[in-house]
Amino acid sequence: MMLNPSSCFFFSSLLLLLTAAAFVTVLATVTYDGRSLIIDGQHRILFSGSIHYPRSTPEMWPDLITKAKEGGLDVIQTYVFWNLHEPQQGQYNFSGRRDLVRFIKEIQAQGLYVTLRIGPYIESEWTYGGLPLWLHDIPGITFRTDNNQYKFHMQRFAAKIVNLMKSANLYASQGGPIILSQIENEYGNVEKAFHEQGSSYIRWAAQMAVGLNTGVPWVMCKQDDAPDPMINACNGMKCGTTFKGPNSPNKPSIWTENWTSFYQAFGEKPYLRSAEDIAYNVALFIAKKGSYVNYYMYHGGTNFDRTASAYIITAYYDEAPLDEYGLVRQPKWGHLKELHAAIKSCSDTLLNGTQSIITLGSQQQAYVFRRSSKECASFLENSGGKESTVKFQNIPYVLPPRSISILPDCKKVTFNSGKVSTQNNARVRAMIPQLKFNTAERWKVYTEAIPNFDDTKLRANKLLDQISTVKDTSDYLWYTFRFNDKAPIVQSLLRVLSQGHVLHAFINGVLVGSGHGTLDSRSFVTECKVNLTNGMNVSLLSATVGMPASGAYLESKVAGLRSVKVQGRDFTNQAWGYQVGLQGEKLQIYTDIGSSKVQWENFQSSVKPLTWYQTTFDAPAGKDPVVLNLGSMGKGLAWVNGQGIGRYWLSFHTENGDPSQTWYHIPRSLLKSTGNLLVLFEEETGNPLEISLDTVIYK
Repeated sequence: MMLNPSSCFFFSSLLLLLTAAAFVTVLATVTYDGRSLIIDGQHRILFSGSIHYPRSTPEMWPDLITKAKEGGLDVIQTYVFWNLHEPQQGQYNFSGRRDLVRFIKEIQAQGLYVTLRIGPYIESEWTYGGLPLWLHDIPGITFRTDNNQYKFHMQRFAAKIVNLMKSANLYASQGGPIILSQIENEYGNVEKAFHEQGSSYIRWAAQMAVGLNTGVPWVMCKQDDAPDPMINACNGMKCGTTFKGPNSPNKPSIWTENWTSFYQAFGEKPYLRSAEDIAYNVALFIAKKGSYVNYYMYHGGTNFDRTASAYIITAYYDEAPLDEYGLVRQPKWGHLKELHAAIKSCSDTLLNGTQSIITLGSQQQAYVFRRSSKECASFLENSGGKESTVKFQNIPYVLPPRSISILPDCKKVTFNSGKVSTQNNARVRAMIPQLKFNTAERWKVYTEAIPNFDDTKLRANKLLDQISTVKDTSDYLWYTFRFNDKAPIVQSLLRVLSQGHVLHAFINGVLVGSGHGTLDSRSFVTECKVNLTNGMNVSLLSATVGMPASGAYLESKVAGLRSVKVQGRDFTNQAWGYQVGLQGEKLQIYTDIGSSKVQWENFQSSVKPLTWYQTTFDAPAGKDPVVLNLGSMGKGLAWVNGQGIGRYWLSFHTENGDPSQTWYHIPRSLLKSTGNLLVLFEEETGNPLEISLDTVIYK
């Protein structure tokens, strides 16, 4: 068949149009009304889960997102971590675990939406609430209030993130997955402390955020007075009963944090929240016309390096539907998946039907949604502590204690929050030893030097604040002074008041006592008997276990020593010498290069405080998660191949006499097949010969 030139031109043009169409980005319109978010004209009930990109690794992200999608989620929610991205003013880092764009693109590739919580204050049990510590040193600054210096830097960073998202076309208005953004975080907790400046600040924050023109709605959580057009949202475990509701009839009911467990501090037991309780409260929220529920956390992950806030353990929300290592935790994951399926099966009726509430008993009621004579969905609630049989539409239904049955057609129960199906039965997590570091020959040691007053270059005639002095470059600050008095002090009490959070006291290099605070009692006193003679050196090692992360006037919070007294004599305001951090930290002896800068010695099986331990190991075979069992150690830090895997504190026991965390995650992506470098800094006298390398399974 012969084609004339005009026909060739037509088919060529058509081919070009079809080719171009294949690459056209589908733009989405996201708005809201009093019922729900509206995506491309469709009202939606959305289930979301918090997964924080820096609390896992890029290699873990695809699997975590896949499991979230399989669990019935529509949205992944994450904070943005300012101090991770701008550790030094004007110097940005979006590589590796910090690669926010890569994380969001992975979510998009799997067909899910994103809620981006820019903050930039986030709390999140993250050091300094996510704020970079250099903000602390800006003259005249007050965080999170109507303060020009803070507002300038907050707006600058928020704009940086929004522009980064726009440049990658990640907002729904550009064809991307981000359907919702958040500014500030739980400001209602501190607003009153700032008086009128708090109110004016929150109005400014809302106006500033809207002015960034993201093309998607904004939310403020735990902010009852969120200015229009901000959506005020609920955080907590029981938003079906505690949430006052939207502050405008034109805003939907949104739950930004449904806590699947709770953060855990050193010295505390894990908080165990049942799958039944989570499901009950989600069902109740939906029954009361809620339309967006986010699980905080869906995967908690790991507080690598020194990123956890004060006293918070390295594992984060390990009891979430996906555990610290990204493995499915039953029955939570499966029970919630079934809940999501039941609600989605009748979502059109829930969103478009008329709600009525029918009393079925003193503690029983039905939430009924009717769209037509044929379309009906209902939630039968028993809020009582005993099983109850109720009649609904002349049919009897047995309701377990404190549960909700979902009837997508107002007839047949497809889900009850109090009944966990057999296939979702909990399995037991087991740690399987793969390698024991149980011979002295495996280990090399390096003893951290204890500085004397004369060794120090930083001096002051007072006790310096640890936060201002160290600037989050280390957990450690040495306070030293030389006792200059011809009259000796014999068998007297050294009394140190600290907001440290840990103190180790040395006299002429010999440990004489230690002490520590707790999450609830951060000031503590360490007392120990000492003998002081003229010329003796007193060296006090103050250690923080994370920066503070919450409360008003965060910039004014302090740490470190507050007073030092011996036998009634006050040494607080005298000549002090300081050393920031450890010598091993400065030399980075936890890395391959830094390790060669010091003389490591053979381990002689005797342990002493302030010791660095080094060994190597091969990666265990297989794909199961890898963990380090540090149950025999005291307190310190751990690194694998130069990457900090977190703080450990095994000597601080719960009321049951157990450590708060024994196993420490080593992501597979950090490992080489052979010759992995493991370095520990042990503050106390833990025994490395009982450490083991384990893998994790459920059975």
